[in-house]
Amino acid sequence: MKHAVRRAARPLACAVLLASLAAASHAADPTTIEQLKSGTDMVWMMAAGALVFFMQAGFALLESGMSRAKNAINVIMKNYCDTCFGAVAYWAVGFGLMFGANASGWIGTDRFLPHAMPEADYGLLFFQMMFAATAATIVSGAIAERARFWAYIVGSVLITGLIYPVFGSWAWGSLFSGQGWLREMGFIDFAGSTVVHSVGGWSALAAILVIGPRLGRFGPNGEARPMLGHNLTSVALGGFILWLGWFGFNGGSTAAATVGIGKIVLNTHLAGAAGAIGALAVLALGRQPVLMTAAVNGSIAGLVGITAGCHVMEPAYALLTGFVAGGLSVLAGWLLEAGRIDDVVGAVSVHAVGGVWGTLAAGLFKHDAMFDLRQLGVQAIGCGVAFAWSFGTALLMYWLLARSMGLRASTLDEQRGLDFTEHYEIGYPEFQQDAVHRGKR
Repeated sequence: MKHAVRRAARPLACAVLLASLAAASHAADPTTIEQLKSGTDMVWMMAAGALVFFMQAGFALLESGMSRAKNAINVIMKNYCDTCFGAVAYWAVGFGLMFGANASGWIGTDRFLPHAMPEADYGLLFFQMMFAATAATIVSGAIAERARFWAYIVGSVLITGLIYPVFGSWAWGSLFSGQGWLREMGFIDFAGSTVVHSVGGWSALAAILVIGPRLGRFGPNGEARPMLGHNLTSVALGGFILWLGWFGFNGGSTAAATVGIGKIVLNTHLAGAAGAIGALAVLALGRQPVLMTAAVNGSIAGLVGITAGCHVMEPAYALLTGFVAGGLSVLAGWLLEAGRIDDVVGAVSVHAVGGVWGTLAAGLFKHDAMFDLRQLGVQAIGCGVAFAWSFGTALLMYWLLARSMGLRASTLDEQRGLDFTEHYEIGYPEFQQDAVHRGKR
């Protein structure tokens, strides 16, 4: 009898509960609902920002793994300090230049050393701070194994505090009044194929040209000599971490917890997968060895490529964008090597070339205006301006650093490894006892 009563009471209890919830939803204060939505949006953006921060670990593993053991600590230190110095530089100057009031369309003019802002703006500051560090750290892998630590850090600070935010103000600014002139033209770069990755990639190219190749990288007749990384397991793990972080990089750029995140993250994943396939396809067509490092870089190139248009493309075109970006990363790497340009990790071919292609693809494959030549023209202008600004400014900056502080390590320091000569530490003491006992100088 008791069981029968309980079974009969359950539907009645459910009906009462549902009626109570419905009444509560009708009676809810609209202000409360809006506060709940704002809080949910902020939680999502902070979680996404944390994923982007975690990408620094991916860069550190990938770049140190592609370098020789005697420079592992130096590479990791540069990645680590990009985050530290870059955070302060972006908070002090970069955020104001990028998102401050922009009446001219060219540069932000307030919100420097920001304080007492609306609470929602602090969340965007945190999220964008992670992007700024990403743009700067692209350079570290490109010029690994021969750059002096403090000169590199000065360059990193200027990228996060000046080069990145000024172009960002043209493409994304402002939060307060006015807007960037490229944004006003209708330039599409949702999460930074050009604003973050091409800017970082072109800055890396400028640094490479100023600092020159590593000792012994090219022979007297221009022939390339391989200098293999010391830990390809770290390279693969770094690639996986970067891929994971990209879900926050692109998904978090919505700045809101919306259903559109699903399509953005799916497109991101497809492009990363297709990037590896595209890189392997080019290697196979060129009858070259099937390299794991090329597959990892191909994935990253695919992720870079989809970053501009992940919100406006259908999945099939996201896959195509990633496939082409991965193939281009291999071809561009061969071209750079033929020109005696020593890019240790392939940063230029992945970030600069992949960023340009992805930005153009966002105009080509926009779902509601496919192959729109006007939009493609706007995208091309943005790519050209990004190259002129970031490469030109970085070239001047690194030239001045080379002549003032000294950008390149001495020949003796480079031969012995920058871990010990720059930091008085070594990454693998059990196998590097000679370096410990020889003294620093």
